[in-house]
Amino acid sequence: MKIAIIGGGAAGFFSAIAAKENYPEAEVIIYEKSQKTLSKVKVSGGGRCNVTNGCTDIKELSKAYPRGSRALQRAFYTFNTKHAMQWFESRGVPLVIQDDNCVFPASQNSQSILDVFSSETKRLGISIELGTGIQKITPINESLELHFLPEGKPKKYFDKVIVATGGSPRSKGFDWLSDLGHKIVSPVPSLFTFNMPEETITKLMGIVVENTLVSIQGTKLKSDGPLLITHWGMSGPAILKLSAFGARILSEKEYKFKVQVNWVNERNNDLILNELKLLASKNSNKILSNARPYHLPERLWLYLIDKIGFISTKKWNEIGKKGLHRMVTVLSNDVYSVQGKTTFKEEFVTCGGISLDSINFKTMQSKLVKNLYFAGEILDVDGITGGYNFQAAWTTGFIAGQLH
Repeated sequence: MKIAIIGGGAAGFFSAIAAKENYPEAEVIIYEKSQKTLSKVKVSGGGRCNVTNGCTDIKELSKAYPRGSRALQRAFYTFNTKHAMQWFESRGVPLVIQDDNCVFPASQNSQSILDVFSSETKRLGISIELGTGIQKITPINESLELHFLPEGKPKKYFDKVIVATGGSPRSKGFDWLSDLGHKIVSPVPSLFTFNMPEETITKLMGIVVENTLVSIQGTKLKSDGPLLITHWGMSGPAILKLSAFGARILSEKEYKFKVQVNWVNERNNDLILNELKLLASKNSNKILSNARPYHLPERLWLYLIDKIGFISTKKWNEIGKKGLHRMVTVLSNDVYSVQGKTTFKEEFVTCGGISLDSINFKTMQSKLVKNLYFAGEILDVDGITGGYNFQAAWTTGFIAGQLH
């Protein structure tokens, strides 16, 4: 049996290894259009590679996927985060689970992950051809004919083909697959940070507020978690989660919208007011800058009291009822104008791709072309930040590699 894997990224390597382990006699070739494999794996997680997530509850795990959660929930019974961790550790890559449930190699270096893929493909005798793209796939009887790029390379026939070329920023990148009848969900960016060129909060860059609640004005989009203030706007898990779940809506808004920040993640304003009253009574003779509510970072607290028009040397017993209400508003509903987005680190993630309507998710086989399978980000599946996108690659790659 001859098996072609199109794409030398995370899902490509994982499905190639699974295919070869299931069919040891088969010839397995990975085709990668660039001169380098696994380039995204190398830079992910700041070069440390957030290889999966420590969440082992399948229902909970599937909630981390704005697109594809239901299909993945079933797939996780076949191959989930526990299986992924066992897979890497049994092949000599010890892993560590951080407090935030992100899982990294103990070496804190993505090279450990690249090395295991390299040694596994060598051990199993999987070939890798670089600088070889695919122009089109032609089904002929039971086999599939691959037409290569650059043109002029002889066509080749395969019994099974797994497509794992990753996301594409434009629908055009999927033409060769829509030509075969697959439905394409137009791609838009997911996982991005918010640009706020007109907001002075950017001068607080570097501040992290651990427990915020953020929402997009005029929508039902909400998210919580740590928020990072950057020199261009806002980032951190709360913002990235919001960008992932809001990917389509924010694209339609052309990335111009208002974000509401609840700095203390408390929805009940009466409780915030009570907290402030308590703080004021305990610290009545202290100046505002010396008694901060909710352990807010000092620079942020000074910024917020300035924003509502108080000087930081004012005493707590001087601000009165109205002043307390103004504080409640700025803590619970602080509004910023977003004008544009920035890709999160090097992690270019899109939502969109091959519609799940075109795939049998039990096998990852195309419903339209026999013996053609899909894995990874080429599918209309994407996760929030935290190792979830790699887990989707391992899960779909593992299932596709069964070649059922």
